[in-house]
Amino acid sequence: MGNFFTRGLKPLAELPLDPCYAGLSDAYHTPVTPTPLPQPRLVHFNERLAVELGIDTGDQALIDILSGNRPWPAYVPVASVYAGHQFGAWVSQLGDGRALTIAEIRKPDGERVELQLKGAGKTPYSRGSDGRTVLRSSIREYLCSEAMYALGIPTTRCLSLVASPQPVQRETMETAAVVCRVAPSFVRFGQFEFFYHRGQHAQLAPLADHVIAQNFPHLVGQPDRYARWLEEVIERTACLIAQWQTVGFCHGVMNTDNFSILGLTLDYGPFGFMDAFRQHHVCNHSDYEGRYGYDSQPLIGQWNCSRLLQTMLPLLSDNQEEAADIVTDIYERYSSTYSQEALRRWADKLGLREVREGDANLISRLLTVLHQSKSDFTRSFRHLSRVRTDSDAPAMGVREEIADLQAFDAWVTDYRARLRAEQNTDDAARAARMNQVNPKYVLRNHLAQAAIESAMNDDDTEVAALMRLLSHPYDEQPGMEHYAAAPPDELRHLEISCSS
Repeated sequence: MGNFFTRGLKPLAELPLDPCYAGLSDAYHTPVTPTPLPQPRLVHFNERLAVELGIDTGDQALIDILSGNRPWPAYVPVASVYAGHQFGAWVSQLGDGRALTIAEIRKPDGERVELQLKGAGKTPYSRGSDGRTVLRSSIREYLCSEAMYALGIPTTRCLSLVASPQPVQRETMETAAVVCRVAPSFVRFGQFEFFYHRGQHAQLAPLADHVIAQNFPHLVGQPDRYARWLEEVIERTACLIAQWQTVGFCHGVMNTDNFSILGLTLDYGPFGFMDAFRQHHVCNHSDYEGRYGYDSQPLIGQWNCSRLLQTMLPLLSDNQEEAADIVTDIYERYSSTYSQEALRRWADKLGLREVREGDANLISRLLTVLHQSKSDFTRSFRHLSRVRTDSDAPAMGVREEIADLQAFDAWVTDYRARLRAEQNTDDAARAARMNQVNPKYVLRNHLAQAAIESAMNDDDTEVAALMRLLSHPYDEQPGMEHYAAAPPDELRHLEISCSS
């Protein structure tokens, strides 16, 4: 295990278990033993997260447990059942087809978290698949979940990535891998949909009460707890989508079974950070109709929330009209929350101290210019910090990628006027603020692909390099500037599919 395990807290057998989710009835999950992974190789171990969890990184049992070859002490792994709307179509029976919750523990700070192996073999919900994940998609999820965490975007996280030479058939023959994911809860919208649409309404309250008790404790015992809880879920979801939009992130598979009840980014499949900005960028080449394009994400988030709210009607009131009125009021929170959050975040990216009338139009004009030029999203916003209010010099760094220079220069003139209007003329201070919300480094597809190709040849150094880099996305990191460059032409259009 080399240099991965260098600090120690508690061995696994001594960590405080708190099996609240596993303690729910078997209506919600099924006990499953992981399928052993042959010849496991530790590609990377997230030591920083391990220390946060209180795990002794020198525990010799770790590699076996994190590959699914040994059970977590005193915990029976479970796979959850759920349903969902996939690309808008109702699918009545889904579930953890390749994921298993292997532990629920208390961190040293008292927070309860669940650990889940993704790729640990077949479950009753595998629907004919092998229950494995491949190294390619596992590397992408491992890197992106930690990249999102460092960006400050709510997300599940990853503790470890284990590879195996075991062959796995996807579009081509690939090799297997297992990721250990970590989150306060993996409950998703689709779990409530499953019981509602099956007419098993009695199962809704225990699951909702579990989520409230563990993750919304301030609502426990409140007579209107379900309505207030749903308000928070809808608001969290709206804020999450606003964060995706303003960092140029496309999820790719925004099915309701991939939406977290905690407002976390969940299930990294064919995701992508945009290079060239396109309003209707579609990162998943399996999304033939473009349902989950970049500009559609806010509305899809709201539509998914409407599906969740429908499932909660039986909990909100015995009177159907009253329940419908409550749901309508909660549903309407999404639009206002999203609009306010997105506008505030766009304003922050421009270094504006406050949101004023006309700012939405200023932002829209900039995005239109970037879209028409297919300018690099991340680099463009990072370089806007170079605009000075004490000079009318061209906005270099962004201008080089602009096709309609007249429109862009006119926008910069209005941008400078907007900054001066709020006496925001300390250019150095504003640039520092902007560089704390406009990352220099994101997980571009070509960077992930380079790490994948190296790891397929048993060279894990690029995975480790990207983990270090993406843990500090806002810092300059001298000597690493090539990671911030736009992809070469031949790698601009890498296609990402649902196959994993």
